[in-house]
Amino acid sequence: MSLLDLLALLPVLILVFAATTILMVGAWYREPRPLIAGGILTALLAALAAGMVAPPVSEIAGLFSAGGYARFFTILWSLLAAAGLMLGGRFVEDKKIGAGEYVSLLLYGAAGMALLSSATHLLGLFLALETFTLVFYILIACNRDCEFAAEAGLKYLLMGAVATGFMAFGIALIYASTGSLALPDAMTQLTTVSGELHAWGLLGWGMILIAVGFKISLAPFHLWTPDVYQGAPAPVAALLATGSKGAVVAALVGMLAASGPIWHDLVDLIWLLAALTMLVGAFSALAQKNLKRLLAYSSVTHMGTLLVGLLCQTSEGLAATTFYVVVYVVASFGAFAVIASFADKRGEPMSFDDLRGLGYRHPLRCAVLVLLLLSLAGLPATAGFMAKFTIFHAALQSGYIGLVVIGVFASVVSFAFYLRVAMLLFQSDKPASTWHVGSPLEHAVLAVCSSAVLVLGLFPGVLFDLIGRLLP
Repeated sequence: MSLLDLLALLPVLILVFAATTILMVGAWYREPRPLIAGGILTALLAALAAGMVAPPVSEIAGLFSAGGYARFFTILWSLLAAAGLMLGGRFVEDKKIGAGEYVSLLLYGAAGMALLSSATHLLGLFLALETFTLVFYILIACNRDCEFAAEAGLKYLLMGAVATGFMAFGIALIYASTGSLALPDAMTQLTTVSGELHAWGLLGWGMILIAVGFKISLAPFHLWTPDVYQGAPAPVAALLATGSKGAVVAALVGMLAASGPIWHDLVDLIWLLAALTMLVGAFSALAQKNLKRLLAYSSVTHMGTLLVGLLCQTSEGLAATTFYVVVYVVASFGAFAVIASFADKRGEPMSFDDLRGLGYRHPLRCAVLVLLLLSLAGLPATAGFMAKFTIFHAALQSGYIGLVVIGVFASVVSFAFYLRVAMLLFQSDKPASTWHVGSPLEHAVLAVCSSAVLVLGLFPGVLFDLIGRLLP
């Protein structure tokens, strides 16, 4: 790797070197607040470097892009890591978790997500995916006071191992067919003269699609999701639900842009996965009486909707998918942030009994939660509405009318379970317990997420124009 490559990799290097330094310092300095403050500043510095320092090359070692699209997601995942550290400060102090380990793991995870979003090579894709997945194996199970934490960590480990196997096998098949792991070369050599995929290439992409299905909880590979979200601490679940899935979808957008027309052979399979995922997620969420499990199934529905945008294979569809990723990340992270802000020594308010009447005890944060849930549902004037509208509009333009009907139906069903939570929060038949008042950093995260949902709902054009210019 040349010096120019290292300069182009500067934001990721900042994250990695700072994570290693904080990990070593944390081995003998156990005061959490300075370490967490250092982690937040590092993540913000990485975001600033990604936005302000122009890369001297367009591609890093033939593995990762250094273009505007990759930089956009590096900024997003760096800011997400900073927000995760702002949420996790009180959790680390209350549970006596090593701050050095916690901060470094989040920074390593952000580096992995940034690399994954910029992967232009199947080897880079595999390495980046495993980098942040390893981080989550540890973070999910770090709360030893939670009875579900070890089970959640083990389930994520097992599902991750299965997904890794499918991913590695799929990549091996593509390499055996083409002799190349660089996406444009591999895609070109996988097609026949008539433009169809070779049989081994089709099987390889099928394997990779199954691995992606595990990672982003597509039905029927989603069964681990509610258990893992319930067992993971809310700050970790927030990153797991947003950053880890968003980074995979961002990588898929790049792969689609590089693959050309070969995805035509997978259209029927992706259509079926999208429809099944939206319906299974929506109807499964209806039966939940636990907010984190409900958000888990909600994320399944959203991943199905994102698959609709990817299926379009048009610049409008890819732009709509990227916009949807940003909106989903903000709204879903904010919803988990509200749960984290309520956490105290008893744990987190997750059951519907905990939520009933909570709006009378903590009106402002419950109002923020309602706003974020309504954005996830797709209420007009929120960012969620614009995100769903653009995805379905792109699908209509591409001729997927049946899938749009299913998507709209799943969205209508999702209103029922989101509104149910909103109504529970402001029911007065049972006085709710008083939970933690939240820290200033947690309130700042909630303020940013709720403001972003409103601003992107009212003025989506700015972000759309930016995404349109950055698409690979």
